[in-house]
Amino acid sequence: MNSLSLYKTPEGEREVMAIYTAALKNWSAPSTTQMVSTRHGDASVIASGAATSPALILLHGAGSNSAIWAGEAAAYSGTFRVYAVDLPGEPGRSAPNRPPWDGPAFADWLADVLNGLGVERATLVGISQGAWVALKFAVAQPERVDRLVLLTPGGIVPDRISFLFRAVGLSLFGTWGLKRLTADLFGDQAVPAGVIEIVVEISRHFKPRLGVLPLFTDDELKRLTMPLLLVGGTKDIMRDLEKIEARLRQHVPDLAVKWLPGAGHALINTQPAVLEFLMTSAVREEPV
Repeated sequence: MNSLSLYKTPEGEREVMAIYTAALKNWSAPSTTQMVSTRHGDASVIASGAATSPALILLHGAGSNSAIWAGEAAAYSGTFRVYAVDLPGEPGRSAPNRPPWDGPAFADWLADVLNGLGVERATLVGISQGAWVALKFAVAQPERVDRLVLLTPGGIVPDRISFLFRAVGLSLFGTWGLKRLTADLFGDQAVPAGVIEIVVEISRHFKPRLGVLPLFTDDELKRLTMPLLLVGGTKDIMRDLEKIEARLRQHVPDLAVKWLPGAGHALINTQPAVLEFLMTSAVREEPV
């Protein structure tokens, strides 16, 4: 395991954890938290909903944590047993360990999480890097995935070069640049008060993981036989959702697509589109 300091200072780590703790007070459904042991370190899991309901796994993106699902938890928990899992190596409560993107590490990590929770099969919902993790598991063990929801996913097509240049350029302008970049990531969506400031504060203290998410091969994408929903914003400055859709349509037989007008890469209030898909898409029968 490759444990490391994820923060620029110990004081910065305490500040980010305080922000996380405060955000969890807004979790919109009764919940419990637990740590699940994996071969890549402990994973922090927030659980809501009836234990007998079908499992729904929520996976956040880079530079964030499971608090992003706080407002949506109640909507999902009415029908599902919801498990929001902090990704390793991100500003959450899971291990400060960054498994390699190449190879099976992240698929193994999520398999360990499901096994630790006693979940044989689940619906996976992931955003950005979390969607990439969901894909990684789905192509490795498709028989364990009932449905797959990808919100602005990585790993399908290369990210926009223009975004990289913009991010580097704005980073030279300190806090002002971070605020501008964060606002651009939300597009024209109405951002709740304080959200941009929280994102900027985390960015000030957290050391982001550098590098590029590996692209999935055609053969891997052909393994996605479960119902799949792609959700993206029409003003995503990081990823070209039209190209993502086009590539998925070449290989995925059961694909639904939902475009959110004016939305950027950081999506808000996606649960109406997700729940509509989950309520209308068929869940496969248990194997005999």
